Amino acid sequence: MHVPINSFKKALATRQAQIGLWLGLADAYSAELCAGAGFDWLLIDGEHAPNDLRSILGQLQAVAPYASHPVARVPMGLGSGGTALIKQYLDLGVQTLLVPMVDTAEQAAELVRAVRYPPDGIRGMAGARASRWGAYPDYVHEANAQVCLLVQAESALALANLDAIAATPGVDGVFIGPADLSASMGHVGNPGHPDVAAAIDEAIQRIQRAGKAAGILATDEALARRYLSMGATCVAVGLDTQLLARACHSLASAFKSRAVALPASTTY
Repeated sequence: MHVPINSFKKALATRQAQIGLWLGLADAYSAELCAGAGFDWLLIDGEHAPNDLRSILGQLQAVAPYASHPVARVPMGLGSGGTALIKQYLDLGVQTLLVPMVDTAEQAAELVRAVRYPPDGIRGMAGARASRWGAYPDYVHEANAQVCLLVQAESALALANLDAIAATPGVDGVFIGPADLSASMGHVGNPGHPDVAAAIDEAIQRIQRAGKAAGILATDEALARRYLSMGATCVAVGLDTQLLARACHSLASAFKSRAVALPASTTY
């Protein structure tokens, strides 16, 4: 048996737009519900959601029978145990990783090494779920080609180094983080500020020129469609937490006059 082809990575390489949903509920049951909706990919968030390795494993198992490709975001990139955690995510069977707060090409290159077995990298050997405990006998020889690495550019420093980050061999795509980027640019809580919006537009174009996939999360439909029209390849168009919160508030407000309305939110 061979390692399964990473269909998400293949789609990004051929510039096929991939529409995704952010999973922050940290629950296998709700993850399976979302997997049945038909999204191309689902982001299991290990950075801002209350996930640990076992809850991520449960969600991977829950979405496995469905066509939606699971992408997992680690809580950290390098240092402070980040490299070891990346190894554990990969051993769980994650084929596509999203790594936050990547500011330099040097950091990106280190991450490429962290997700690859020697001689191309430093990933440790283990007979884990990723290899189906040995059912894929050539896993260590085939895995490197199927791992997809997305790095997040979320600061002014990252934008200054964006061309070099995107040009890093082994980086499959660069994901823009509007909320952290806006904070870094001095517009805390205002990712829609004109300066931030202009920087995002330019960043998407620069990532494309480097031949890599550009990604972003935009929960406003018009904005998401605009990014897609610009050539962004992996676009998350909603969050499970936000969808549930809005539906609950809407239902409550239909019956209770004192129900609390949620503010509109477009990008994260």
